[in-house]
Amino acid sequence: MTAGPLAAAAAGLEPLPERQRLVALLLAGAVVVLVFELVRRRKLREEYSWVWIGTALGIAGLALYQDLLLTLSRWIGAASSVSTLFFGALLFLFLLVLQFSVRLSRLTHRQRTLGQRMALLEEELERLRQQRSRDAQPVPRPEDDRDEVA
Repeated sequence: MTAGPLAAAAAGLEPLPERQRLVALLLAGAVVVLVFELVRRRKLREEYSWVWIGTALGIAGLALYQDLLLTLSRWIGAASSVSTLFFGALLFLFLLVLQFSVRLSRLTHRQRTLGQRMALLEEELERLRQQRSRDAQPVPRPEDDRDEVA
């Protein structure tokens, strides 16, 4: 039985070149610093920050531990370790878009429900105002005790 072209390519996998490794580490560090700054300025919520910090740590871990990156490359059948990183980035973006689609659907449903509740409350308020104006008798104004000057 002969090995296919993917198996041959996977057998010749090489770790990331030193420059790409350095760039991956610098980018991961920059993402962590940026995320902390965005959370500090309240531009990013803490619940989302963990996703980005975890991603940055994952990239740094793959850059530092080349054996793990090579193992993942063999496991998915990638031709190079750089392809594995791109595949991981694509998978991450896909999952992120899916998560935001779910959140957007939930918020759309919530907004529709709130709009309907608000319309019902406005209708109830208008009904109460009309009932109050019907039930209210004109209150006689007290006469001034002062003498009027003509």
